[in-house]
Amino acid sequence: MAREAAAGFDNAGGVGGQPVLDRLVALLDLEKIEENIFRGVSPAHSPVRVFGGQVAGQALVAAGRTVPEERKVHSLHAYFIRGGDPSVPIVYEVDRIRDGRSFTTRRVVGIQHGKAIFSLSASFQKDEGGIEHSEAMPDVPAPDSLPTLQERAEGYFMGHLDRPRPIDLRYVNDPPWVTRKSGDRPARNQVWMRADGKLPDEQLLHVCVLTYASDMTLLDSVLARHGVYWDLDKVLGASLDHALWFHRPFRADEWFLYDSASPTASGARGLATGRFFAEDGTHIATVVQEGLLRVV
Repeated sequence: MAREAAAGFDNAGGVGGQPVLDRLVALLDLEKIEENIFRGVSPAHSPVRVFGGQVAGQALVAAGRTVPEERKVHSLHAYFIRGGDPSVPIVYEVDRIRDGRSFTTRRVVGIQHGKAIFSLSASFQKDEGGIEHSEAMPDVPAPDSLPTLQERAEGYFMGHLDRPRPIDLRYVNDPPWVTRKSGDRPARNQVWMRADGKLPDEQLLHVCVLTYASDMTLLDSVLARHGVYWDLDKVLGASLDHALWFHRPFRADEWFLYDSASPTASGARGLATGRFFAEDGTHIATVVQEGLLRVV
C-alpha cells in the first residue's frame, strides 16, 4: 500500500478540522452488501495507490461488525499484498474463524479486480481482569506547546504535507525532513497525534482511527537513521505488513504520543516499532511494521 504521504483528503476550506475528520468517519462506515461481505471506497482525491492505514482501518471495521459489541479487539496482524486502486471500491470478505467463550477470531481479505490486495487477522476478547504493568511514557513536551505540522513544513516543498488530513500531528523532535538537512540521525521519532475534531463514542471507531493513524510517520523512523526522506530523495516505499496490539481503552480524538524507532534495516526492507501513550501516560497500544524501502 501507499506510504503515509498519501493520507490526504480534499478540503477547499483548510488543512484539517471536523469536515475532514467527518470524511474519514464516512470512509470507515462500510456498506454491507451481503452477510460477511462489506464494501469500502477511497477519498475522491487520492494518489496512485490506496493509503495502507485506510485499508487496515476499513478491514478492522468489517471484522468488528461481525463480532458482539462487548468483545473488544486486542490485536491485529495484516499483510499488504498488492497496491490498492483508489478509483474502485474494495470488497472485504470476513471469515468467522472462531467464536469462543472468551475470544473471537476473524480473518478479512480485501479484494479488487478479482484479486486479494490485503489480508487481516484480528482477535477480540471479552473484558477480563488480571495482572497489569506497563512501561512509562517518555518525558516529552505537551502537544499544545509544539508547532503544527504546517508550521514545521514551512519552507519545504513537499506536496503531501499540504494536503488536508484528518489527523493532527505535532512532532516532538525535529521532523525527518529537518534532520536530513542538519545531519542529525535520531534513533527515535516522536509525534503527538489526535483525530482533528470530535468522534462519536463508538469504541471500535476509535480503534480503527488509531489503526489508520498508525501507518503515518512509522517508516520515517527508518529513513531518519539514514538522512533521507520521501519527496526530497529518490525513495520508493510501501508497507509490507503491520501488527497492532491494543492494551487499554482510549479516545482517538484526544492526544496520544506515537513513539517509534527502527531496530534494523536490510534487504531493501526496514523494521519499525512503535508505542502509543495517552496524554496521561497510559500505554494504550503497540505496533510493529516492516516496509519496503528502496533508496535509488
